[in-house]
Amino acid sequence: MDLLHSAGVQVVQYLQENYQGSQDWFLFISFAADLKTTFFIFFPIWFYLCEAVGVKLIWVAVIGDWFNLVFKWCLRGLLWLVFWAVQVCVCLSRVFLAAHFPHQVIAGVISGMVVAEAFDHIHSIYNASLRRYLGTTLFLFSFALGFYLLLKALGVDLLWTLEKAKRWCDRPEWIHIETTPFAGLLRNLGILFGLGLALNSQMYLESCKGKMGQQLPFRLSCILASLLVLHLFDSFDLPTDRELLFYVLSFCKSAAAHLCAVALIPYCIAQVLRRGDKKIL
Repeated sequence: MDLLHSAGVQVVQYLQENYQGSQDWFLFISFAADLKTTFFIFFPIWFYLCEAVGVKLIWVAVIGDWFNLVFKWCLRGLLWLVFWAVQVCVCLSRVFLAAHFPHQVIAGVISGMVVAEAFDHIHSIYNASLRRYLGTTLFLFSFALGFYLLLKALGVDLLWTLEKAKRWCDRPEWIHIETTPFAGLLRNLGILFGLGLALNSQMYLESCKGKMGQQLPFRLSCILASLLVLHLFDSFDLPTDRELLFYVLSFCKSAAAHLCAVALIPYCIAQVLRRGDKKIL
């Protein structure tokens, strides 16, 4: 394992020393492929253009990143070419930024493809009950926490990279609590649970499942309003002085953000549009 990590460090050094001129490109690719961008930008657009795609996007992203987290701990035609070109660029950008080791990004690509293919055959996610969302959230969290505690009891330090980063990084303040494994896990699970709350709420049913939900002005308004509200949620900084409090608030913030984006916002917009139609009549 040490040999694998040493080779990974050498790859990082090679990319940073020989491709310094491509730094802006790597930063852009890393931002565009980041899960936060998926959750706070791509999701509301796809959800209101094609609801099934938006729901699948959340499930695949959350489950895929969960598998990537567990594997990371274990492992410590033209369109096809374009797809792999994007994957290679994303992998290189994450290695260039020293955010991941090469074997971790490879495992992430493989697990993501497997999860995406699997969800092509799982249609129950499109009408899942709140109970299923809650059960899935609890299972994913319990399994990850139990696996972490088991490895810790066996003497395996899963956070060793953070300690080394804080010790050797020229700018220790760049090491944020958001980069810890459980920060990403609880953010993702909060988003999944928030989606479940929203899709099973009366506000969502009254606004998105009626005639109003099929109208283009309604959908475009929901996209713009959701992007704005999600940006406000994302810009709200949580206190980082207490780790446990940060994790709890991160879960609640993510759940509330997507509850607003999927249920509250379309409900409010539908009410405004209906009142406008009544005044015209």
